[in-house]
Amino acid sequence: MRITVVGSINLDLVAAAPRLPAPGETVTGASLARYPGGKGANQAYAAEKLGAEVSLIGRVGNDAMAGEALALMSDLGVDLAGVEVDLAAPTGVALIAVDPGGENQIVVAAGANHLVTPEQLPQRIEGALIVQLELPVETVEAAVGRATGFVCANLAPAAPVSELLLRRADLIVVNEIEAAFYGDSLHRGGGRVVVTKGAKGAAMYQRGVEMAWATPPMVEAVDATGAGDAFVAAITVALLEGMEPDEALRFACAAGAVAATRPGAQPSAPERAEVLAAVARG
Repeated sequence: MRITVVGSINLDLVAAAPRLPAPGETVTGASLARYPGGKGANQAYAAEKLGAEVSLIGRVGNDAMAGEALALMSDLGVDLAGVEVDLAAPTGVALIAVDPGGENQIVVAAGANHLVTPEQLPQRIEGALIVQLELPVETVEAAVGRATGFVCANLAPAAPVSELLLRRADLIVVNEIEAAFYGDSLHRGGGRVVVTKGAKGAAMYQRGVEMAWATPPMVEAVDATGAGDAFVAAITVALLEGMEPDEALRFACAAGAVAATRPGAQPSAPERAEVLAAVARG
């Protein structure tokens, strides 16, 4: 199974704090950690851990943070030949605050991610494709237009996209906030739409009609960062493998739940055996 991910690459600076600050408030007593991140990189890494052969197309800066951001993917064997180095812009950075219950607040400085252009893409993208919206929308839409196989569009963070993208995607994944942003337009294309609802589970729709629902296994959440990306990778892998909608949703919910039990976006990505064990428990 071959998957190309066109997406963002960040270094995450994570402050684990006693609680999340209110607007204008300073909260002390946090501990700081650095992890590879970015939605594109997270989904590429998670899909590789679940058994896919993954290529990533993206952009980093010519700085020390780039090596940190790419390290885990390189070690795992994700194909990084499509990752270019920008000599002017820095590697993207995400500033993340996490409370003891795993809830987070995230601010992203996109850096080189915003300089990924359609010219960086191959003329044809073979196999399956996963995209998100942390790159320029015109680049995302160009990638979708050049895809020859299955397309998963994780429309996060929510932003206006073309009708062509919505109609071309075989699978759209959004959370409840993003689903509200897009409204009925999500369901006009005929592909499957998955709406995630955190600990409450996820639902799959086709043309606005619910076709499957699943809830995640009970876990003790530590850090929700990356859980959504693990879900996107898992639902894509599951559907490409031919799992039925109910089974695919259970698999993806379990992947997201396991990811939430560990800190860091990429370090938390689960092995396939862990996901299957969680499905069995749940």
